[in-house]
Amino acid sequence: MSRFVECVPNVSEGRRGDVIDRLADAIRAVEGVRLLDRTSDVDHNRSVFTYAGEPEAVLGATHALVDLALREIDMRAHKGEHPRLGAVDVIPFVPLSGVTMDECVALAHRFGHELAKRHDIPVYFYANAAAQPERVRLPDIRQPQYEGLAALLETTHVPDAGPRRLHPTGGAIVVGARPFLIAFNIELDSSDLKLAQRIAREIRESSGGLPAVQAKGFMLTDPPRAQVSMNLLDFTTTSLARVWREVESRANAAGVNLLRGELIGLIPLDAVLAVAADALRLDGFTRDRVIETHFLE
Repeated sequence: MSRFVECVPNVSEGRRGDVIDRLADAIRAVEGVRLLDRTSDVDHNRSVFTYAGEPEAVLGATHALVDLALREIDMRAHKGEHPRLGAVDVIPFVPLSGVTMDECVALAHRFGHELAKRHDIPVYFYANAAAQPERVRLPDIRQPQYEGLAALLETTHVPDAGPRRLHPTGGAIVVGARPFLIAFNIELDSSDLKLAQRIAREIRESSGGLPAVQAKGFMLTDPPRAQVSMNLLDFTTTSLARVWREVESRANAAGVNLLRGELIGLIPLDAVLAVAADALRLDGFTRDRVIETHFLE
């Protein structure tokens, strides 16, 4: 049976197209790895790469990506809407087939220690690979952001691997193992940042909102509009359809319509089918009612 792992690094560069192209090429150059998706955002100044392959090949591609990113990105000059700790902000490993979550945890730990030694950079472990219970949630680790991290390296943010000092240009890196995550944004037909932040606060799990949902409000430009940016940690617990309804109802109550939704990276087929079943009110709908699934499997 083939053993496949997915990796979804988030890199703090979303504006320089030539740099993003070279990062994608570094992944493609590794035999046995397939680059599945790349998504960049100018306002967030961030790019997300999705690729998969055999575990060792994926590790090789991720090392190549980090090597190049640390040469090309200087966090001292980085500005963007999205929270981040470093040039390569977060690296999650996701089991696809023939690989268990425990094996992905071991992979993340091995890779994180290799990064720390190879680049003399602080590394934190999160999600299923968290070495400390208070570091399971990525937002808890990322809270100080790059600008505030240096002051906490001897207290709340002692690294799990690597030195207690920032990399001169690369900051720090978070590495983990997790199930599928859907990164989903909704843009409001409004430039009211406070409204987006209020909606995000009301719907996210940490504030008593929807289970398995992380959310934050952002301001985008060209044209100016507010955005509710979300991570759905388990779409079987809270679906995309429900997230859309919850955001829409709150926005409409404030006299604001929704402009559009945006996916960052890839999405599982079952999550899309769940949205279709919800929209069409198909009671008891299952994936075997979709003809293509019979050929895919």
